[in-house]
Amino acid sequence: MIQFEHVTKSFRIRGERKLVIDDLDITLPSGRSLALLGRNGAGKSTLLQMIAGTMRPDRGQIRSDGSISWPVGFGGSFHRELTGAQNVRFIARIYGVDTDSLLDFVEDFTELGRYFHMPVRSYSAGMRSRLTFGTSMGIRFDTYLVDEVTAVGDAVFKRKSHALFKERMKQSSAIMVSHAMDQLRQFCDSGLVLEQGRISYFDDLEKAIALHQELMA
Repeated sequence: MIQFEHVTKSFRIRGERKLVIDDLDITLPSGRSLALLGRNGAGKSTLLQMIAGTMRPDRGQIRSDGSISWPVGFGGSFHRELTGAQNVRFIARIYGVDTDSLLDFVEDFTELGRYFHMPVRSYSAGMRSRLTFGTSMGIRFDTYLVDEVTAVGDAVFKRKSHALFKERMKQSSAIMVSHAMDQLRQFCDSGLVLEQGRISYFDDLEKAIALHQELMA
């Protein structure tokens, strides 16, 4: 369960205040994997960051009764001056998981080679996404926040990421942002549509997709 209690978020852009999330008051059910749909700039990534706790709302509170990942695929998750390995060690301590096991998993999965022991500031965007995805998948969360992550890397790495995420979804749920409707249909069973700061929840994923496509037409 993830509960939003009158959550509002805005940004100041070129001297004007842009409202991204407008008094959101909704409870998302447990055990459902949700597709988060909306046009570019609607605030989907902002919403994921607030759920994860990496960004604070202007007003309101977000509560959850389970463990939630940081936004997988969000390159700002890690400290740029630390190496990939140092970031993984730090996260292992925060989440109380075995450091050596997580390090071994992430180093093997990400295939970063010598870059794993280099500062994250030297990584490309794709390498940072590999690191965030691999580290997140190395920890068992109740809910994974996913932002276009399975699009990272070459065809072989995409298949590997896809297979790992599918395995995790056997025991966890997700809130997933993707422009690929087929991917959302594979992993999600419900949908959220974010439009002009408001969210509509649909138990039926196809109804959410239909509304999203209507709004985008």
